[in-house]
Amino acid sequence: MSAADDNAQGPRGNLMDIKILKRVFSYVRPYRGLFGLVVFLTIFSAAIAPVRPYLISHMIDNHIANGDIRGLINMTFILIGILILQALAQYFHTYTSESLGQSVIRDLRTQLYQHIIRMRVRFFDNTQIGRLVTRNISDIETLSDIFSQGFAAIVGDLLQLVFILFIMFYTNWKLTLVSLSMLPLLLISTYVFKEKIKKSFNEVRNAVSRLNAFVQEHITGMSVVQIFNSEKREYKKFEKINREHLKANLRSVNYYSIYFPVAEVIGAAGTGLLVWYGAKGILVEEVTLGVLIAFIMYIAMFFRPIRMIADRFNTLQMGVVSSERIFRLLDSDEQLQNTGNFAPERINGQVEFQNVVFGYDPENPVLKGISFEIKKGNSMAIVGPTGAGKTSTINLLNRFYDIQKGNILIDGRDIKDYDVSVLRKHIGLVLQDVFLFSDSILNNITLKNPDIPFERVLEASKFVGADGFIQKLPGGYDYNVMERGATLSVGQRQLISFIRAMVYDPEILILDEATSSVDVETEELIQEAIEKMMKGRTSMIIAHRLSTIEKANEILVMDHGKIVERGQHIDLLKQNGVYRNLYELQFKNVPELQ
Repeated sequence: MSAADDNAQGPRGNLMDIKILKRVFSYVRPYRGLFGLVVFLTIFSAAIAPVRPYLISHMIDNHIANGDIRGLINMTFILIGILILQALAQYFHTYTSESLGQSVIRDLRTQLYQHIIRMRVRFFDNTQIGRLVTRNISDIETLSDIFSQGFAAIVGDLLQLVFILFIMFYTNWKLTLVSLSMLPLLLISTYVFKEKIKKSFNEVRNAVSRLNAFVQEHITGMSVVQIFNSEKREYKKFEKINREHLKANLRSVNYYSIYFPVAEVIGAAGTGLLVWYGAKGILVEEVTLGVLIAFIMYIAMFFRPIRMIADRFNTLQMGVVSSERIFRLLDSDEQLQNTGNFAPERINGQVEFQNVVFGYDPENPVLKGISFEIKKGNSMAIVGPTGAGKTSTINLLNRFYDIQKGNILIDGRDIKDYDVSVLRKHIGLVLQDVFLFSDSILNNITLKNPDIPFERVLEASKFVGADGFIQKLPGGYDYNVMERGATLSVGQRQLISFIRAMVYDPEILILDEATSSVDVETEELIQEAIEKMMKGRTSMIIAHRLSTIEKANEILVMDHGKIVERGQHIDLLKQNGVYRNLYELQFKNVPELQ
């Protein structure tokens, strides 16, 4: 999902809008009763609104004009009853339509989030997180307006216009035609406004999306901004995006500022014509005073929905645009296809790569036909220069990405035969960049999995040697680590990631640069924990510090996506090849080997 996706709306037509609306309303099915109540209240509110001017006309002509006080009092009570009924109908209509909208967007937001968390890692590599936040928050919130301010309001307004026109023509067709004489001008101005504001709203939504993406990305990377003294440059970038957001909003405000005064003038001109013609009718006794007053009220009631209908159509349109973006994300084929159903309770942990070819871009492979095997309980280290394909190898074993050619087997079965969640449960992964949530240490270890008791967390913590420092923290395992673990050292965060992996007691352990960012003293502690963790487990280790992998059963040396050397530490040093060169870069004095 690139920036272009926000703008790539293309030519939109009514058929496309209807198709999207139909899909939106498919989410109403679980709330048929509530939807039926909204429809009933919409019709009832539209039907009862024109009754009030009719009653006032009747009161003036039949009771006030004839001095009928008793009849006037009775009609007043009826009018008050109608007003109370109308107020209650409007209250329940607003509440039920909002409830329906919020219920639908709750379900849709849940579905969208479930869809996002099942996406391939490749999707997140190519998508700004801020745009996903916009889809899951702002766009879905806009969609709720379809129910509260869009569709229901438009239908109610149209029905009200029909009922008003029926009563007006029934009462006096000549006054009705005079009242509607300014309608063509209002319709033309409304149409122009609708088209202008629709384009403006699209610009506003795109500006919001860009703003969200920029703020999220730069707040996350604020340390980098400050380290390189880029505050002023980034501020100028933000200022530019914020200015575009301001301009987009001001354009929409400008259209509103022009349209509503124009609509008011047109409405006032229509009322003026009505009063002029009606006054003439009163003088020649063709029109009664009550009817004229009722028509003045009718014309105000008639023009108000027309003035609002353009805004409501654009609210509906923005809901459709937001829905289209949401559905485009829901329809994306970036989800991992979990077609496997093999779900063993335990595995042996034998790993085999058979002529594996893989590239993030299939046209440019990162791994070029690599093959190796790790026996149950053995350890294999993978080393090589940056970009050799080391991390790609372990990403494939976890099925974060799928290969283009070859096979990856665990215990002799293709990993695609395994249920993905079960596969990953058997693999403990410890990354160099440990991500911790703003939560307690306990919840960061268990990720709030109720199947992991505290006793198992405590056991794993003592096993990797982390219990000591955790118990010294305020609150111990309830200590809040803040976002990304900012209140802990790199080594402490790494130890927590070890516990996180060990509570599942995985048969396969993967360590990706687990000691590259810590000091020597902490490295010794972590190395001791790693040796404990690897015992009895099939282990894959990615490491730049070659001193940490000397005891591995086998070392693979990769370069440009191929395995160029393999063997044990001593044997590789004797070969005077890539491995020895890497070793010499880290250690000045390399012993001469016979």
